[in-house]
Amino acid sequence: MFEIVTAGAAHRHAWASLRAALWPEGTREEHDADIGDFIVEMAEGRGQTCFLAMRGDEAVGFAEAAIRHDYVNGCETSPVAFLEGIYVAPSSRRAGVAGQLLAAVEAWGRSGGCSELGSDAELTNAQSHAFHRGLGFEETERVVYFRKEI
Repeated sequence: MFEIVTAGAAHRHAWASLRAALWPEGTREEHDADIGDFIVEMAEGRGQTCFLAMRGDEAVGFAEAAIRHDYVNGCETSPVAFLEGIYVAPSSRRAGVAGQLLAAVEAWGRSGGCSELGSDAELTNAQSHAFHRGLGFEETERVVYFRKEI
């Protein structure tokens, strides 16, 4: 069975390993810096959190979330809880871990005054799209962002 806990400094190494699995393009130093920022912002109550799914002493999944006060694509209210990232180790998938992590994020968002939970995925990431639909999300729009140096 899994226990969902709020991540903290004691979980830093396991949290960084899970982040690296989800976002392999980031360096260990970048993940460590992001986690440090998260820990400070969580302690100061600045609208960010991370939950870990623990099996005994082993972290097998995580979900990072933030409360966004700016416009969130497809949402109608503000503030909006936003699922910044969610990952479950392959050996623990299909066991309800993601659903438990998401339930913790939803409860946290509601406690922060949110009535909507937003998320996003790369346009070509069909696996993530199916994952989101499986957890009850509805697709609201598709967007391609552009930029130009001036």
